[in-house]
Amino acid sequence: MHPLDDPVRSALTGTHAPFALRHGSALRYPPEMSVWGVFPDDADGWRDAEEFGVVATAGDPRTAPAGWERTMLIPGVQYDGSGMVVTPDPEAVVLGPDDVPEMLDLVERTRPGPFAKRTIEMGTYLGIRHGGALVAMAGERMRPPGWSEISAVCTAPEARGRGLGSRLVRAVGAVIRERGDVPFLHASAANTGALRLYEHLGFTLRRTVEFAAYEHVAGRPVSHR
Repeated sequence: MHPLDDPVRSALTGTHAPFALRHGSALRYPPEMSVWGVFPDDADGWRDAEEFGVVATAGDPRTAPAGWERTMLIPGVQYDGSGMVVTPDPEAVVLGPDDVPEMLDLVERTRPGPFAKRTIEMGTYLGIRHGGALVAMAGERMRPPGWSEISAVCTAPEARGRGLGSRLVRAVGAVIRERGDVPFLHASAANTGALRLYEHLGFTLRRTVEFAAYEHVAGRPVSHR
């Protein structure tokens, strides 16, 4: 299996294994780091996942058994950055723990996707400041062996139209290439503006995916979706 065929599993059994929460065969990131976990393979896996109460993943379409309710389903895409042109950015700074409150505020205002108070531990995050304020950022999320996901690409509304997102994607890509890995990313299939940007930067579509989440609801009524 290619590492990107099941990127959450590949990351949590590889580079990010030290972060993994396990219960039997169930596997996920700490919730304060990432929503993502491994989709169970069988009935035993779903029973193990009851310990966590939720399953959220990025991958192929799946079906949950009785006792679980789907709470999110977003069609998405997975892009391969093998052909991306990367370059460091002299204005980009490495963000650290002290920057997390500003990063969370920027995420709240721009909604690039899941980002929590410990997400910064998953890889390198770069930002651009104007007048001392953080106005754009991008970084690394899942890291399957040989690959690294570019994520949390966002620019404050007042700083858009200046190409900051493109610059940071290329700069994070340079960090990834320097380490010897290949960039990749996920995006909502409906975010056509972002997809055009990524394709302009040299990303190519690898496959379609689903971003799905399920909650264990055994013992209470289930709303069918």
